[in-house]
Amino acid sequence: MKKAPIFIVIIILAVVVIGRSGLYVVNEAEQAVITQFGKPVGNVKSAGLHFKLPFVQNVNRFEKRILKWDGDPNQIPTKDKKFIWVDTTARWEIADPLLFYTSVATERGAQSRLDDIIDSVVRDAVSNHLLVELVRGKNYVSQEDERFEVDGVAIPKNELVGREEIMAGILQKAQASTPEYGIKLLDVQIKRINYVEQVRTRVYERMINERKKVAAQYRSEGEGEKAETLGKMQRKLKEISSEAYRKSLEVRGGADAEAAAIYANAYNRDKDFYTFLRTLESYKKGVKKNGRLVISTDSDYYRYLKKDK
Repeated sequence: MKKAPIFIVIIILAVVVIGRSGLYVVNEAEQAVITQFGKPVGNVKSAGLHFKLPFVQNVNRFEKRILKWDGDPNQIPTKDKKFIWVDTTARWEIADPLLFYTSVATERGAQSRLDDIIDSVVRDAVSNHLLVELVRGKNYVSQEDERFEVDGVAIPKNELVGREEIMAGILQKAQASTPEYGIKLLDVQIKRINYVEQVRTRVYERMINERKKVAAQYRSEGEGEKAETLGKMQRKLKEISSEAYRKSLEVRGGADAEAAAIYANAYNRDKDFYTFLRTLESYKKGVKKNGRLVISTDSDYYRYLKKDK
């Protein structure tokens, strides 16, 4: 009777040990690959409680969620010979955990494979396109005076593509190389594009010169409008002055005519008195200070100076 409790205890201990080493839980964010003596024998994608052979099989867990890949910035020349820094990022997930385990084994190995694949595809894409194609969107409208050329050969505007088309081509080309590693590449994007230091300085200088050119054009247009406005003002001023002068001459002429008529009417009443006044005025005007008038006493001009006896 004493052997029964010992047997039960042994059974319970065996069940506990087997349960602890044979049962495992996969959560919603994980998927697992089961290996037996180091060789994969199956994979588990569903979450929950699962069983494996105790002490013989092992559980290798992998992320089920979307993972991020960030490459190192690379210096790449564009098709129009402009050196730029390109910083790329991507999103991927483990589509086939069993193939993933046998090909790259770990996420670090997958990151290394993605480095080779994406960097190579991005380098080819950047080298085969102009810088303007890498930075402009699909809704960009080219200016009429824009001109693009490579090695002196002009490129028609209708042959240029946008950043979205380039990134779609990069993703499609890179996706073709990832399934063999159990990886599904979801998206590839360029985070940042920047000129290298030497080119950046020249670009800033060109931007400054372009702004100065635009400013000079605005100033020239302003000076032209100023000259036109001043010309209109001067012309209007001359018209006003001319009209005022004409009216003043008319008024003055009318006044002089009226005054002459009044004088004539007054002088016609006594012609001798008019002759006497005009003669006295001529004496005043004709003989200046320190001047002398020499006339004959028989002159008619002298008759008003004579004293009648």
